[in-house]
Amino acid sequence: MTFEQRIRNMSVPEGMIDVVLDTDAYNEIDDQFAIAYLLKNKQKLNTKAIYAAPFLNPRSESPADGMEKSYNEIFKLLDLMNEKLPVFKGSEKFMEDENTPVVSDAARDLAKRADDYSPEKPLYVVAIGAITNVASAFLLNPKMAENTVVVWLGGHARHFANTREFNMFQDVAASRVVMSSGVPFVQLPCMGVVSAFTISKPEIEYWLLGKTPLSDYLGKNSIDAAERYARGTAWTRCIWDVTAVAWLLNDKNKFMSSRLVPTHLSTYDYYYTDSPDARPMRYVYDIHRDALMTDLVKKVSE
Repeated sequence: MTFEQRIRNMSVPEGMIDVVLDTDAYNEIDDQFAIAYLLKNKQKLNTKAIYAAPFLNPRSESPADGMEKSYNEIFKLLDLMNEKLPVFKGSEKFMEDENTPVVSDAARDLAKRADDYSPEKPLYVVAIGAITNVASAFLLNPKMAENTVVVWLGGHARHFANTREFNMFQDVAASRVVMSSGVPFVQLPCMGVVSAFTISKPEIEYWLLGKTPLSDYLGKNSIDAAERYARGTAWTRCIWDVTAVAWLLNDKNKFMSSRLVPTHLSTYDYYYTDSPDARPMRYVYDIHRDALMTDLVKKVSE
């Protein structure tokens, strides 16, 4: 891939594109919004497959259990939307080092699927969880760096105190594999950038509840999750993962602003460091919250 083509591939794509989504769908309530938003934008986004990503937190007993629960949650969303898509189980553990893939159905499918694309017509890989599946696919098929574009919600803003963000710290090795692979890479940092994309209970009640089975599920799921920790206080809920899908729809910067910057990798003690080759990547630094929220609630309540 030429330098010029690589830069073009880090711009918002034009026309119809093919997309795969890698998601830890059961981890929080925002992945469900992202899946719905992706499938509600068929005029531009042709979803080819969805991959279940591992996660480990109080909602799972192990990375494998998190992946299995995410796999089942994906089908719940597809059923609510009357959609059928190829769905693949992903990694049952995180990467042990930067050279050894965690082989799974998801990693194998992505590694093979990427061969059908080219730098001029890439496959867009939207990742909204620990990036284990995607990194493993790169290790299985290094040519993927030529034929794909990776859009990842992971890490924190560069001005934030550290990189100890859920998607990044669970598998630092995987993030380093992908970000040093040479693939055209778009990062949506969490705290300090995407943390601005929140929704409140009154908005949920006004825009989502009672409109459709899908919007009702998204709304009630969000309220239930938020009120478990709010305990009677005012709250908003961040629905981070929507922004990674929205990047693909960001014509004329209507949903977010970004710039090209030298690639920085996470260290194993959760700080950024310069990438040895200093390739450019695209870094989102501002979310236009109201414009994106308006489009999201309209689409998922139709």
